[in-house]
Amino acid sequence: MTAEYKYDVDVLHLLVSPGHAYFGRAREGAADVPTTDADQAELVAGKGIVGDRFFGKAAHMDAAVTVFAAEALDAIAAELGTGPLGPLLTRRNIVLRGVELAPLLGHEFTLESGGDVVRLKAGRPAHPCAWMDQMLAPGAHKAMRGRGGVRCQVISGGLLHRGPALLLSPVPLDPAKAGEANVLRPSRLP
Repeated sequence: MTAEYKYDVDVLHLLVSPGHAYFGRAREGAADVPTTDADQAELVAGKGIVGDRFFGKAAHMDAAVTVFAAEALDAIAAELGTGPLGPLLTRRNIVLRGVELAPLLGHEFTLESGGDVVRLKAGRPAHPCAWMDQMLAPGAHKAMRGRGGVRCQVISGGLLHRGPALLLSPVPLDPAKAGEANVLRPSRLP
């Protein structure tokens, strides 16, 4: 990957959780699973985040890590007229401030933090689940559509640290659009 564009970002949260809080729990309610908002997280190529529920799971290798823009959560709160919403309740692994994520889909990008480098590939949008209405606020599921973040594969691992970071991208990004909904539809044949 040849990165042409550099963006100063902040890694606000690094969610690591060994269990699923929402999957398969339609009647029981969200599970009470241990969740860590880590100061640093270890990412392993082809596997994900050490200690996380998706680590090494074959079905999730191409989407083991979810990256989310804090601005999206701010925009959702403003739309719904709530106070600040808890970013860890979204169950996204890496919460960044200062970068638009949708243009990264299909591309590899790099995060440099604390002297370490991690390379990810954004493979698909991270669609919200219906649980967002209960966990964040009524209407959050709909408001989060198109801005739920991106599901990524770890291309080269290392440590990712909370705090100031640099995102290197092969495509231009507009940090001012970080909170906007981007509904990506497959191109249609004529």
